[in-house]
Amino acid sequence: MTTKLGILISGSGTNLQSIINSIKRGSLKADIGVVISNVENAYGLIRAKKEDIPTYFVDHRKYKSRKDHEAKLIEILQDYGVDIVILAGYMRVITDYFISQYPNKILNIHPAILPSFKGVDAQKQAVEYGVKLSGATVHFVDEKVDHGPIIIQGATIVNEKDTREDLANRILKIEHRIFPQAISWLVEGRIQINGNKTYIKDKKDKNLAEISDLHPCIINPPLEEGF
Repeated sequence: MTTKLGILISGSGTNLQSIINSIKRGSLKADIGVVISNVENAYGLIRAKKEDIPTYFVDHRKYKSRKDHEAKLIEILQDYGVDIVILAGYMRVITDYFISQYPNKILNIHPAILPSFKGVDAQKQAVEYGVKLSGATVHFVDEKVDHGPIIIQGATIVNEKDTREDLANRILKIEHRIFPQAISWLVEGRIQINGNKTYIKDKKDKNLAEISDLHPCIINPPLEEGF
């Protein structure tokens, strides 16, 4: 039985597109059951519709509480038989109530090397702080913001003249590689969690971290064939 993904978005959906592409290539053996956005004009909804994926706009402003809004999301996810929830640029903090419905089955991607630069606009934070390396992190979602066991991270250099947009574009290319890889490991049941640490079962150490037109980067654990 194929694993069903439910993807929550708020924006352009480039990470959603990378997941769609990985499924089409056969690298990620899963189906996207539904895409839900809390923003009506999010371009990610158009991306999903082009692939005949069911979409929903669920406006959080129309609900009295965060829990009421999340109850609607959970209802939709359950209606589509979703096994794993993917936060792909979803700009809402989810609560313990939501997390309890999908324990260790919710993944998020954050544009920084956690635990550094949590919260909004991590790329801007990194540039203003003057770090020499930045990147992206895929992690399990827990009760704290941008917390939870880390699955995979990718790092790239930060140039002295980088703007927030320069760095964001570079990090996005890493995100598009590491997010489908992390989802694949979870779908295959290969992620073992021990406290706040994760381990990949039967990890293949062939390093395929080279990314075209991107500064040299480090990805750990290494990407596997197809990602």
